[in-house]
Amino acid sequence: MAGRDPHEVHRVATSLEQLFDLTFATCFSLAASQLAMALSAGRYAAALLGFGFASFAICWAWINFSWFASAYDTDDWIFRVVTLRQMVGVLVLAIGLPPMFASIERGERLDNSVMVLGYVIMRVALVFQWLRAARQDPARRRACLTYAIAISIAQIGWVWQIAVHFSTAAAFILGSILALIELMGPVLAERQDGGTPWHAHHVAERHSSLAIMALGEGIVGTIAALSAVVEQQGWTVDATLVGIAGTALTFGMWWLYDLLPSAPILETHRNRAFVWGVGQILIVTAIVGTGGGLHVAAYFIEHQTQISPLATVLSVALPVGAFLGLTYALYYYLVRRFKAFQMWLLVGTAAVVAVTVTAARSGVSMARCLVVLALAPAVTVVGYEVLGYRHLTNVLQPSE
Repeated sequence: MAGRDPHEVHRVATSLEQLFDLTFATCFSLAASQLAMALSAGRYAAALLGFGFASFAICWAWINFSWFASAYDTDDWIFRVVTLRQMVGVLVLAIGLPPMFASIERGERLDNSVMVLGYVIMRVALVFQWLRAARQDPARRRACLTYAIAISIAQIGWVWQIAVHFSTAAAFILGSILALIELMGPVLAERQDGGTPWHAHHVAERHSSLAIMALGEGIVGTIAALSAVVEQQGWTVDATLVGIAGTALTFGMWWLYDLLPSAPILETHRNRAFVWGVGQILIVTAIVGTGGGLHVAAYFIEHQTQISPLATVLSVALPVGAFLGLTYALYYYLVRRFKAFQMWLLVGTAAVVAVTVTAARSGVSMARCLVVLALAPAVTVVGYEVLGYRHLTNVLQPSE
């Protein structure tokens, strides 16, 4: 485990990494379902707190495995067996999501013990991997040990949270402190020994895979909404519009995400990786939230919600708006340039989201509001394909 070549040609995800990703797809599905049920019942605070806590745990565990694998994937039997243990931890975490959401909704003590147990199982396995790398890669020993120490300190805190009966508020305060410790680990470690040898193109591809897994919730939410319309009304114009809108929205979000020049920028500017990685967590959270919002739309059509049509539309429009804003922000952070044309695209994209909300307030049907919302990412995509790609080409062109 001496470290992979960060400039290895044709580096791609392994079949083990793809198998590992399937366990996280389960987590996203459960998180989106729990979010949708809480929003449908009008329990907005519980929905946002539970979903935010779950999203960080899911994404951060995935990120740490993927970045370690990018730097030190030996694909020997030890690496595979330890990865199996991490997969078991992911499934335990997934089992703990419903009790955690339920405890927040009831206003009781936060019941996140099963969820945290799964997280700790994954992280302890990763500590073993970092210690192994520290022993077998002396040139980067301090960096690997810094990762192992930071993760270990955080896990002691998470175990303490399981053992002590904290109130929900105290548990979230402690959880926020522990999350900061988790985040500081890579910041400190990558400053030691020149950092770990992660591969820019491999890391970008892995995060793209995570985003696609999250987008799968958009497809599931679309099918749920479409099935609800067909069951209630048969194959009507609204049914067709719901199917088109959900699919187009998901496809447009994928296209927009794919425009980010992550790999070439990170290859040249490795110091931008941490902020980029945190941005990816927020973007993926917004994507899964969109899928949850489409589930809410399905519940609304089936008359299984306690919220208004406007609130239902907002459950989709707000995460879509967050995704669009975060994508633009991350694009600017990567390329460090933002011309007037791109500002107009951002304004046009935001205007479509605003029109969607206005239409919902005016009594326009759910299906037609979703069709309007699906045009939001299309504004940026069309602008890029017409003119924006030239700007990106100029940015990526090496200076003479």
